[in-house]
Amino acid sequence: MNMECDMATKVALVDDDQNILTTVSILLESEGFQVDKYSDGEAALQGLADNPPDLAVLDIKMPRMDGMELLNRLRRGSNLPVIFLTSKDDEIDEFLGLKMGADDYIRKPFSQRLLVERIRTVLRRHNVNKGADDESEEEILVRGKLKLDSVRHACFWDGKEVTLTVTEFMLLHALALRPGHVKSRDQLMDAAYDDNIYVDDRTIDSHIKRLRKKIKATDNEFSAIETLYGVGYRFKEK
Repeated sequence: MNMECDMATKVALVDDDQNILTTVSILLESEGFQVDKYSDGEAALQGLADNPPDLAVLDIKMPRMDGMELLNRLRRGSNLPVIFLTSKDDEIDEFLGLKMGADDYIRKPFSQRLLVERIRTVLRRHNVNKGADDESEEEILVRGKLKLDSVRHACFWDGKEVTLTVTEFMLLHALALRPGHVKSRDQLMDAAYDDNIYVDDRTIDSHIKRLRKKIKATDNEFSAIETLYGVGYRFKEK
């Protein structure tokens, strides 16, 4: 059992796939989490109200009430940390989910170890946001118009907050840490993923594409992330 996890930490799993409910709950329980399982959004809405967890992992595509509607209802009165599981390759859904208040996305099929690490990261970020009033200057990275708060996983471009997933934040931080220095895709994989998890180059490219798109939504002239074809990416500080 991983002693990093508090035995009182409760995670709610909401998915209509019984195999995912069973295998992921066994893994999380082995890591010291308490787990509540729900097979549809409607049952989860009531269950989350009666027995509030510390974090919820929601499938988007479910019967009776999908993950988007469940998140929408939760956000009317709760800031519960939420991670979406999705098999839909749809950037619009991802954008809407983050705007509605999801904390991160993991696409199916996914590594269970990656899910555990993302759960821990989101919980740490949420706990810091609840308890900290002052920013630690050591945890703030400023590169031109970019400001990154590593403790809260908060990103700002030219003073405007940009909502990023945990993975996108970690990739951007890795690039901005050394402006002008080229990061290969392998190096970016190491920055964003567990050592035992393999993702291909296209996964990193997709994350960078969405990262650029999100910052361009606040500044259409954004061009700080440069592609060096066949090599990797670098952050250009203006």
